[in-house]
Amino acid sequence: MASDDLQLFQRADADSDLSVKEREQKIIDKAPFAKLKIRNAKILDTIEGREICGNCFKSRKFFCYTCCSPVIDEKYIPKVKLPIKIDIIKHAREIDGKSTAIHAAVIAPEDVRIYTYPEFPEISRDEKVVLIFPSKSAQSIEELFTRKVEDRGRLIEERIQNEFPITRAIFIDSTWHQTKSIYKDQRLRELCCVVLKSRISQFWRHQKSSPRWYLATIEAIHQFLVELHTNAFGAVENYASEAEIGENAGAIFTEDEETMRKDSDSSRQKYSGQYDDLLYFFKYMYEKIHSIYDHDKLYAYKRPLT
Repeated sequence: MASDDLQLFQRADADSDLSVKEREQKIIDKAPFAKLKIRNAKILDTIEGREICGNCFKSRKFFCYTCCSPVIDEKYIPKVKLPIKIDIIKHAREIDGKSTAIHAAVIAPEDVRIYTYPEFPEISRDEKVVLIFPSKSAQSIEELFTRKVEDRGRLIEERIQNEFPITRAIFIDSTWHQTKSIYKDQRLRELCCVVLKSRISQFWRHQKSSPRWYLATIEAIHQFLVELHTNAFGAVENYASEAEIGENAGAIFTEDEETMRKDSDSSRQKYSGQYDDLLYFFKYMYEKIHSIYDHDKLYAYKRPLT
C-alpha cells in the first residue's frame, strides 16, 4: 500500500471514531463565519505600525483596549446600532488586552458600556433588565417572549410579537470561577437570568477545564442579540451572500453609509445580519491566528464540545 493511501486510510479510520457532533463541527470549523454577513477586514492590513491613544497616551493597534476607543480613522471600523443597551461587568483581574468585550464597545459605542467590578451600571425602575448567566432559574430567550395576561378573570400566556421584551442586558466578562464570585453580588441576584442556546466557540485562547460552548464575550453578545431579534421579528433565510460580502472586501465606511444605517429601522425588520459586524475584529484576529497556526493543533479547539 502506498504511503499516501495509508494516510488516507488512517484519516478515514480516525474520522469514523468521531461522534456525529464532532464530524459536523469539523465541517463548520472549516468556514465558521460563512453564514454571517461580516464586513471584510482586509483593509486593516494596510494600516502599518501603532498609534498613540489620545486619552491614555499608550501605544495601541486599531483601538485602545483601556479607553475602548479607536486609535485609527473610524472609517476603517464598522458601527453597529443595537436595539437595546448592553452593559459588561468585567472582573478586575481580567486582562483588557485579551478581552473581546472591547470589540463591542468600539463597534457599538452608543449602546455598550464596560464597568470594572465592583462598579455597576445605574438601572432605572422603568427598565426591563436581564443578566446573561446560566443560573438554576435562568430562562431561555424564547421564554422572555411569553407573558401572562388576564382574560375573563383567568391568566393565560400570550406571545410577545414585533417588539423587544427587554431594554437592557448585562454580561459578566471574566473566567467562569470569577463570574461565580461576581454573581454573588445582590444587585445581580435580583435580576432575571437568561441562558443562551448552545453555540460552539471559535475563540483561539485556551481556557483550561472549559468546553467549547463557553463563548468569548463578543460571541455571547452576538448570539444573544441574534436570538433576541429572531424571536421578535424572524430571520431571512441564508441572508449572507458570499458575492455581497466579497464586494465589500477592503471597503471603508463612509459617513453617508453610516447615516443610512442609523436612519433605516433595521431593528424592526427580519434578521439579515444587522449585528454580525460585532464580530468584525474577532473574525479578523481569528484569521490572523489561523494563518500562523494549524486549527487542529491549537488547544482551544481540542476542548470537548459538551
